[in-house]
Amino acid sequence: MNLSIATIVIIAANVLVSIKGFNDFSFFERYKFNIGAIRRGEQLRNITSGFLHVDVTHLLFNMITLYFFAPIVVNHFGDPKFVVIYFVSLLAGSILSLSFHKDEYHYSAVGASGAVTGVLYAAILLQPGMKLAFFFIPIPIPAYIFGIGYLLYSIYGMKTRAGNIGHTAHFGGAIGGYVMTLLFSPSLFTNEPLMVALLAIPIIILFILEKTGKI
Repeated sequence: MNLSIATIVIIAANVLVSIKGFNDFSFFERYKFNIGAIRRGEQLRNITSGFLHVDVTHLLFNMITLYFFAPIVVNHFGDPKFVVIYFVSLLAGSILSLSFHKDEYHYSAVGASGAVTGVLYAAILLQPGMKLAFFFIPIPIPAYIFGIGYLLYSIYGMKTRAGNIGHTAHFGGAIGGYVMTLLFSPSLFTNEPLMVALLAIPIIILFILEKTGKI
């Protein structure tokens, strides 16, 4: 699979910054996502935290996902718009995390998951009929079903605090990828109206739960 220059640069940046964080605790602490620090004015953490990872497994999982789905987005939009989708998704993940955890001053997180989930959701919106297969799901399933299921699980994770996972950042990233893809390719509203509507369902559910105080 041929990777674009932008994808290679983003993967390289994640690897280099993460390795620095693995070996330098003060660097990791200075640039991770932390509610208290951000509310004190350290806004840069909203971006830098997206290039740090907890360990090699965390880094590899995100970069392998990016490796498979970035080319779909790049092929449709080109490098510049792909980069915009990546960073808007990263920021959207941080902003939603900040919104949901604003009173938890010790809440911290790291990882490219928000940005990568945004790219994944963008790819699903662009090619909803592609089949995805995973080690834990031996039968290939349509991408749009996976996308909807993944975000519904993220809502469950946000509500129950399941695992040591940044479910809120994942969901925010998906929103970022969804919105930017529609902005860059509004023809999807007429060409794929059902998919646009179906993939919006988890976002609407989250909005309703938040407004009714159930999450």
